[in-house]
Amino acid sequence: MSNIKVVYWSGTGNTQMMADKIAEGIQAAGKTADVLSVDAVAASDLAEEKAFALGCPSMGVEQLEEGEMEPFMCDLEGQLKGKKVVLFGSYGWGNCEWMDDWVERCENAGATVIGGEGITVLGEPDDEVNEELLEAGKELATL
Repeated sequence: MSNIKVVYWSGTGNTQMMADKIAEGIQAAGKTADVLSVDAVAASDLAEEKAFALGCPSMGVEQLEEGEMEPFMCDLEGQLKGKKVVLFGSYGWGNCEWMDDWVERCENAGATVIGGEGITVLGEPDDEVNEELLEAGKELATL
């Protein structure tokens, strides 16, 4: 596998911090991570990858960011079969329905979501969430 890609969209910086922590876990496990803003990558860039991470905060009425991440996901869905994916994101309110929907969407497209659920945090990542992100990065590096 080439570098493990961690693709994200972040409005306030919280989801970017989460992406960086996953990359730290990947690197701690001896692999190289590419942390990429979703506007710098195309869905086709993940076509040959067997495992990667995707991050987006909850937006609006508990949905993915509509300008960049949602169109990216629409393009990516047809390529998810057989992929292993870590999903992550922050939120400011609500009950994480956007993440539950995102996990279901990826699984319906044939992906395996590592851990069976996404990694979420209210606001800025705390120590507990940072540890979970590190472990997810390490797991990605073993696939």
